[in-house]
Amino acid sequence: MGCRDAYGYSLTTSRPAAEAYVDGVRDLLRLRAGAANRFAVAITLDPTFALGHATLALLGHEMCVQVDVASRLADARLHAQRASERERSHVHAIDRHLQGDSGPLVSHLAAYPRDAVLLSVAMPTIAFAGVTDLPEEAWRIVEQAAPAYGDDPWINGLMAFVRQEQRRFDEAMDLACRSLAVEPAGGHAAHARAHAHYETGDHAAGLAWMDAWVLGDGAQTDSLTHFSWHAALHELSLGDVEAVRRRYESQLQPRHAVGCRALVDTGSLLFRWALTPGEVEVPTLDEVVALTGTGVLEQPSTAFLGMHSAVALLAVGDDAGLDRLARWCDAHPAATHREVVGPLARALRLMATGRWSEGADRLADLGPHAWRVGGSDAQRELVEEARIAALLRAGRYDEARVVLDARLDRRPSPRDAAWRREAQEAQEAQAARIRSSLTSIGTSASAERAGPPSTSPVSAE
Repeated sequence: MGCRDAYGYSLTTSRPAAEAYVDGVRDLLRLRAGAANRFAVAITLDPTFALGHATLALLGHEMCVQVDVASRLADARLHAQRASERERSHVHAIDRHLQGDSGPLVSHLAAYPRDAVLLSVAMPTIAFAGVTDLPEEAWRIVEQAAPAYGDDPWINGLMAFVRQEQRRFDEAMDLACRSLAVEPAGGHAAHARAHAHYETGDHAAGLAWMDAWVLGDGAQTDSLTHFSWHAALHELSLGDVEAVRRRYESQLQPRHAVGCRALVDTGSLLFRWALTPGEVEVPTLDEVVALTGTGVLEQPSTAFLGMHSAVALLAVGDDAGLDRLARWCDAHPAATHREVVGPLARALRLMATGRWSEGADRLADLGPHAWRVGGSDAQRELVEEARIAALLRAGRYDEARVVLDARLDRRPSPRDAAWRREAQEAQEAQAARIRSSLTSIGTSASAERAGPPSTSPVSAE
């Protein structure tokens, strides 16, 4: 019997290479460290193994793994000619996806629903940015494939993430806990549970659980900084900025991050931390920007990275970099780069140059389209928070309070409540200044109408 993967599909390669590949897929699906190294071992053991080359190209494109993406794709195409029909379809799907056309990947999953690597690609989570413009389409792809897996803990974890995106939080928590009961280190289930805690404002319990998981069952997880980011987001929401500072120092230093995680996790946290009312001495994003490099910042491979790049460039005041990012996106073949990331970069450039009100208006226009960049609601809040900051700097306090009220309606957050009080106090101070100015003007006008004081001597009776 030939080599097969964990879900029964044949692999055209040697047994040692297949074992390395299967181990790599297992690590990738569970978000454990070492997946890319195992795929590299697989193609070292068998340089003609098409799926090994294609998967490394995929990780280089999506996760900033240091590989030669073009060479890996070329080798995958070459060696797919000797592989099975399913493997040829798999390689073609990755090839087209990396060139901005995800249609073949969606069609592939309809034919081969247990191709777990590509199903993972289809759903925007920690590892991948997703393949569709509409979240509902990604949900449908996963929901249609799920029955083929039975009660598999990985698919339950992925379905838990779908359910929390659909705001079906009780179902998400049930699925996540069922998955974690079988596989306590399962990254997708842990991730879905983290989002369910955050989106329901269950900050104290979510923080306690996440801290225990990061130090316990999840300690071997790749991209562990993302789970630390989740914990820090709870602390930020609770207004405990000193806890955020301690976590940054111990778990979220950018030099400790893997691939693009310094930009996505550390960079976004620093940006949001700096916006927190009353906060001072927040570390800069200079190290994040240096580690990420201008290649990723100004020419991001995915729209999701593009959103984070634009925010990082704003944070370091690089208006020229924002302009270059916008112009590069204008010529990009992917519509989301052109229609969302480019306009976002231009809106943030307005802010970087002090044009706060115009920037706020542009961000308001973009808000309904932010979902197109992929990622989660919690991550896309970057756009909303940038808009709040712009409204406050523009003195448009009423509008800032409306946005903050909507956030507080979604979930409780002491930080957002403090932000709203800051807007209220600023508005009251602004109104007091206006009243004072009007009073001064009125006093001056009355004095002018009364004429100059009399200089005639007053005779004593």
